[in-house]
Amino acid sequence: MKCPICKNTHNQETDLHAEGFYEDLFECDVCGSSWAVNHGLTEVIRDTQQSSFLEALTECVEGDDYCYAA
Repeated sequence: MKCPICKNTHNQETDLHAEGFYEDLFECDVCGSSWAVNHGLTEVIRDTQQSSFLEALTECVEGDDYCYAA
């Protein structure tokens, strides 16, 4: 699974199971961020890059989002 912060695939996974409770906890080996996955939803627990102005991925832009002057 990719880290939602730095998009790296190197992480440690912890499975939590108890009487119908099921959740996966992940910690990124690269940036140290932590996140949880429950019912297919990802929630960031610790964002180590919160104060950074840099992003791991750029915004996806379609070709028709810009007007070109001829």
